[in-house]
Amino acid sequence: MIPESFPCELVAWDHAVRLSRALAAEVKAADYRPDLVIAIGRGGYVPARIVCDRLLLDTLTSIKIEHWGTAARKKEKAVVRYPLATDVGDLSVLIVDDVTDTGETLEHAVAYVEKEGAREVRTGVLQHKRTSSYDPDYYAEYLAGWRWVVYPWALHEDLVGFTEKVLADEGLTMAEIRAALARRYEIHANEDEVAEALADLLALGKAVEEEGDRYRQGHEWEGG
Repeated sequence: MIPESFPCELVAWDHAVRLSRALAAEVKAADYRPDLVIAIGRGGYVPARIVCDRLLLDTLTSIKIEHWGTAARKKEKAVVRYPLATDVGDLSVLIVDDVTDTGETLEHAVAYVEKEGAREVRTGVLQHKRTSSYDPDYYAEYLAGWRWVVYPWALHEDLVGFTEKVLADEGLTMAEIRAALARRYEIHANEDEVAEALADLLALGKAVEEEGDRYRQGHEWEGG
């Protein structure tokens, strides 16, 4: 079987902040002032807070919609795991997420919020991918070429997931793991970052340490 391989883009904190501010500027330029901002958990938490800051809004809440797991593991369909905790009846709403990939998460969120009675629903993301079937009302950056985007608030989590993916039945050294991450996913992680990821994989039973400082798949390995 050919190993899974695709490019990743690591977004730095300063760039993520710039994108969030640019998104807020798009909303402001459209003269849209929502009654409520809804962050899609978990990727939309930080961008939504920055958007609220730039728009001088203190009405922020969230919903948790699950469609993607760590390291680009896609779930069968988008589902609302944690629903709204407030009434949105007759309110104008802005839903914020970090990225559109297939677009199903935003589409599901809009349908859910409209069903809850919102008067108007608009959407905004930091990065809008060409592959998305749903076009948000606002976005800070358009991505014509597909790659998996790793945001700073999910860096360690995704690195754990991708490190798990490159582990094989035979043991790999630290250098071999880092080389595999770079080759398969264009992730250039330093030794300390990979060591932290391996420590968590060992604790979770998803990796096993062998003699000679080599690591292989654990019994709980999910595949990929």
